[in-house]
Amino acid sequence: MRTYIAHATTKQQKSSFSRIHILSAIFVCLFFIVICRLFILMIWQHSFYDALATGSHERYAELFPVRGNIFISSQISGETFPLALNRDVYLMYADTREIVDDETSMHIQDTLADMFHYDSETQEQLFQKLQKRTDPYEPIEQRIDEDQKFAIEALALPGIHFIRRPERFYPEHRLAAHVLGFVGKNEQGADIGHYGLEGYWQDDLAGSGGFLEGARSAKGSWIPLAGRSFSPAQDGVNLTLTLDRTLQHKTCAILEEYREAYEAQTASLVIMDPLTGAIQVMCSFPDFDPNTYNKVDSVSVYNNTAIFTPYEPGSIFKPIAVAAAINEGILKPSDVFHDTGSVSDVGCIKPIKNANLANYGDQTITGILENSINTGMVYVVKQLGKLLFRDYVERFGFGLKTGIELDTEIAGTIESLHKNNKDTVDCYTATASFGQGITATPLQMASAFSVLANGGKLMRPYVIASREFQNKKIEKTQPYVIREVVSKRTAQLVSAMLVRVIDEGQSSLGHVPGYYLAGKTGTAQIAGPGGYTADTNHSFAGFGPVDNPRFTVVIKFEKPKRAYASLTSAPVFAKIAQELIRYYNIAPDY
Repeated sequence: MRTYIAHATTKQQKSSFSRIHILSAIFVCLFFIVICRLFILMIWQHSFYDALATGSHERYAELFPVRGNIFISSQISGETFPLALNRDVYLMYADTREIVDDETSMHIQDTLADMFHYDSETQEQLFQKLQKRTDPYEPIEQRIDEDQKFAIEALALPGIHFIRRPERFYPEHRLAAHVLGFVGKNEQGADIGHYGLEGYWQDDLAGSGGFLEGARSAKGSWIPLAGRSFSPAQDGVNLTLTLDRTLQHKTCAILEEYREAYEAQTASLVIMDPLTGAIQVMCSFPDFDPNTYNKVDSVSVYNNTAIFTPYEPGSIFKPIAVAAAINEGILKPSDVFHDTGSVSDVGCIKPIKNANLANYGDQTITGILENSINTGMVYVVKQLGKLLFRDYVERFGFGLKTGIELDTEIAGTIESLHKNNKDTVDCYTATASFGQGITATPLQMASAFSVLANGGKLMRPYVIASREFQNKKIEKTQPYVIREVVSKRTAQLVSAMLVRVIDEGQSSLGHVPGYYLAGKTGTAQIAGPGGYTADTNHSFAGFGPVDNPRFTVVIKFEKPKRAYASLTSAPVFAKIAQELIRYYNIAPDY
């Protein structure tokens, strides 16, 4: 009996072991099947299933910062007006997973083709996009406005969706276009500023992007244990300019009117507050509309000639050398110089002569400026010496950028004054005394003349009145004195001399009855291959009223069809000065 029971137990145990082995083998097989399947899904067909899952399980939403706005103000009322802001446009795309059949694809294609006037090739490309069936994101139109979006939404087209995105908009169109610049696209399709403020302040205006990353369930809710990270975007700064909206409109219109009348190739205008360095007006013509910046005949139109195009300033440079000599006590306004009409002892190939080969005889230093005597200026720098003259030219800010907060500023050059370090006046120094052989920008000239207007201080020009950050903190720009260039007495003496230049001299068409304004014209030949050409640049630099200066004005015309600046830029100065006097309600001097 015992033997029988023992044999039965052994048989049952063997049967149990067999079932375990079978089950184990089955589980091993199933395990390998699962592993193989996972390999196919995760490795071999990863890209397909990753695309399929996009937008339904994994979600990555980059948070885009809002580009900062740019405002122009009114100095009289204190109001601000937008010059550059953002408006919404929409990208239209198709989620092809929601398009169930060819008939639906054809209906969407025909509807959009009618709305956007697609040709046959574009229609075929659209149909192929809609046929993919597994793609959650197929861009169709990169930019549509809000009315178009609402019209398409009303049609309830399956799978058609929209992404809102901001677009740069310039509501004043051409106003201050060269100061603003524009926003375009880089190679990656991202917004990026070019020229002017948009270029110079790109990083500050653009802000910095944030992101939100995590996982969503099939119903769209966050999966708590899947992990999530968030970094908010930092919006760009808002800029308020020192430009005055009314003056920018009116004075720039005057400049363009006369540019067309004189048939000048380009024209520039800078109006600066000489006491602070704040830019009240800056314009350049021809100009462009930043909203349609790509519709220009030449990219050269983007260049702000007030800061980008150095030129030989000619006779408006003469007060710089005179101020240096007076400040050093070497000359007085009443000192007498005898003009023979020619200078030939400074090493130039040809003798230096006056305009129209004039010979003025005995003249005071004031008379040199009144009559714009080139030979008289050579006399001035001979008394001053080359090294001292060069030092003052640099102290007035020439040869270096002003530091204005605008993209593409270029410094003029005074390299000819560094040919050697001997104190003897050479040809380069002699011609530089009347603004030839050196270059400057209209902004540099405005900055230098402001030294004479404000009592001798070189102010840093600026165009940003304030910056507003995301946290609403406002940072205002404070006027900054770079250095004292000449004494207050010197500045007053030279200012008085320049009043006579307008009231009694060759700049008489710049006179405004009842006001003491200071200024100087300049007609400078344009250098070309092999020497100077017959073409000229015409300039006027002036300020006023002399006893309480409110503005410094520099005007430049390139290649006008008139002979002298006294007949072109001088009357434009008078008209602009009258506009400024009315705007600021400045009482007459007499």
